[in-house]
Amino acid sequence: MVHVRTWSVLCLLLCACAVPIAQTSVPPASPAADLWPRDRFPDGAPLALGNGPEDRPAITPYLASGTDLHPAILVCPGGGYGFLANDHEGRAIGVWCQQHNISAFVLSYRIAPKYHHPCPMLDVQRALRTVRERAMEWHVDAARIGVMGFSAGGHLASTAATLFDAGNVDAVDPIDRQSCRPDFAVLVYPVITFDKPWAHQGSKHNLLGDQSDDAALVARMSTANSVTKLTPPAFLLHTTLDQVVAAENSIDFYLALRRVSVPAELHIFERGEHGFGLGGNDPVLSGWPDLLLDWLRVRGVTRKPVGAL
Repeated sequence: MVHVRTWSVLCLLLCACAVPIAQTSVPPASPAADLWPRDRFPDGAPLALGNGPEDRPAITPYLASGTDLHPAILVCPGGGYGFLANDHEGRAIGVWCQQHNISAFVLSYRIAPKYHHPCPMLDVQRALRTVRERAMEWHVDAARIGVMGFSAGGHLASTAATLFDAGNVDAVDPIDRQSCRPDFAVLVYPVITFDKPWAHQGSKHNLLGDQSDDAALVARMSTANSVTKLTPPAFLLHTTLDQVVAAENSIDFYLALRRVSVPAELHIFERGEHGFGLGGNDPVLSGWPDLLLDWLRVRGVTRKPVGAL
């Protein structure tokens, strides 16, 4: 459904007074896990151009408490494929998931100017395979692993939701035997389209680099074009007044899902600037996480945990 609401503009001072994340009573993040550990992959990740932190994609787990099997969300921060908004679109999301009995894994993926397509796609696919392969270790239900992305991270999440495979059963590495298809997708003010007038040119250039003029690749990476009946259900969120990434991006993806009868829910708030994360102290925008929780319950993602260990 499309949900349009209005809200009052809050002053910057009020937004700055939000309670710090560190005051919440949740377990700390676990140590980051390299997606291609050097002890097993001496050359690092595929197409790696060095051995620094920016060359080593990783996930930081924010594990839900208890030994039941929990749903999990792989979180892709935004940043236009040129930096990673790891605070309000990464760590804050991981903490929020923990608070709601969902395990989160915040992805640090490779970005421009050093890296371009297909590196971010390889990273998100590897992350999903890793969470699925290590599901029992992390007390995750392997059938309830989704992906969430913000802005350009939303494009990466939508890429994971459309360009996936079932894994290679003959692979030597057990992680590569796992499917990289997410079971659901959450796209928050996402970049989707590169081949229409409302394309976010910065994300397009950073992702595609010298291939930005390759029409076939541009069309393929405009992820609404790759939606099929196998695309997982999706929750989409945007604002009409987003002046950075137009709401048409979310609308395009929603309509593509609707055309092939994939379950989807779209919320478009009237007001709100790009990059609002969890919504801060705004009484309207800060309500969107509750809408997501409702949707997750309806989809059966946050049903009573199964398979207690």
